[in-house]
Amino acid sequence: MNSLNKFFKLEEKHTNVKTELLAGLTTFLAMAYILGVNPSVLGDAGMDVPSVFMATALSAAVASILMGLIANYPVALAAGMGVNALFAYTICGQMGMSWQAALAGVFLSGLIFVVISVTGIRKRIIDAIPVQLKLAIGAGIGFFIAFVGFKNAGIIVATESTAVGLGNFADPTVLLAVVGLLITIALVVKKVPAAVFVSMVITAIIGIICGAFGIDGMPALPDSWTLNFNMSTAGAFASGFGELFANPMNAIVIIFSFLFVDFFDTAGTLVAIGNEIGLVNSKGELEGAEQALLADSIGTVFGAVLGTSTVTSFVESTSGVGVGGRTGLTAITAGVLFALSIFISPLLLSAITNAVTAPALIIVGVMMAQQLKGIEWNDMIYAVSTFITVIGMILTYSISNGIAFGFIAYAIAMLASGKAKEVHITVWILLVIFILYFATPYFM
Repeated sequence: MNSLNKFFKLEEKHTNVKTELLAGLTTFLAMAYILGVNPSVLGDAGMDVPSVFMATALSAAVASILMGLIANYPVALAAGMGVNALFAYTICGQMGMSWQAALAGVFLSGLIFVVISVTGIRKRIIDAIPVQLKLAIGAGIGFFIAFVGFKNAGIIVATESTAVGLGNFADPTVLLAVVGLLITIALVVKKVPAAVFVSMVITAIIGIICGAFGIDGMPALPDSWTLNFNMSTAGAFASGFGELFANPMNAIVIIFSFLFVDFFDTAGTLVAIGNEIGLVNSKGELEGAEQALLADSIGTVFGAVLGTSTVTSFVESTSGVGVGGRTGLTAITAGVLFALSIFISPLLLSAITNAVTAPALIIVGVMMAQQLKGIEWNDMIYAVSTFITVIGMILTYSISNGIAFGFIAYAIAMLASGKAKEVHITVWILLVIFILYFATPYFM
């Protein structure tokens, strides 16, 4: 106990081992939905679901433990929501890249993130991007995730006449998703701890019971409890470099998109938690940010090697902070629990279906969309760039397209308003990259 107290500075941070362990459990429960959702999302990219489950659990375990040991932050990490949708539905879906090539992009973005974290470039880049645009991207990803959730649930379907329309509510799997969504809404509104995870458990149980009465398409208990430690995705990123760089412009955009989403998602989470636990100094600087960003970037590299999309700091860590978590012991506890979750993988893989995970996607989207409250809607420059970013992601079914549209709209709006000198050179560089991106033969 004395060693733990000294290493994690428990007394200095006004906490104790019991509180940290409880905070770690709370954080894990709040994040555990990713164990079901991430394999489901990456499975849509053609990846082996059991392998992705293993990669998700192990990368979350290692990255969270590293965060605790290196940075002493109460922040747990796992494959991020939003960026996994970018991986599956934009890079592999719309752009037609293989999942191996997408993993190669994740791996390289992680290496770049390592360099950014240790050289101090991070601060200069963060300062260069307008806060309003950062909020717009986060909110836009929230809307996109929610749309994916509605689609996966069958609540929204494709139609020839109107592009999208209502699904078949006579389908038992659609009804299960609707019931799950209503349960999730109720639990979140009532502020039940780990509401998203609890609602997934309840929805899965309801589905299993319905399946026992002969209803088709329902979640089920596993036929076998034999653990599947096969990881066909491990190391597969190495075979994707050739395809990734077959079109250099596409490669640049893919790597940048992964890097950008992870970079600012992580920065936002760390600042939010840092403010909560007193890690922001009088100059507004986040103490120990370099170490935290390094742990995050190593997690991304490790996750890509195992076979999962970008690993990032989870804002759900605020749930652990809310019950008193103040140190890295909270993150380590969550990491250990992620490792132990492997031993119940047969249950998770058979009981967690699209109908179970779709409500989680929708509600996480709602939570991310709350960033819109920080937008200065009375300023047309920010109103236009935000709207273009959000609507671009949804209507083109592409996160990277939405980001590109938003940057272009912002730069043009600033130029038209006579404020071009206020735009950082980094934004102009990004503008050129995005214009070249849309000018490539692939998009003609």
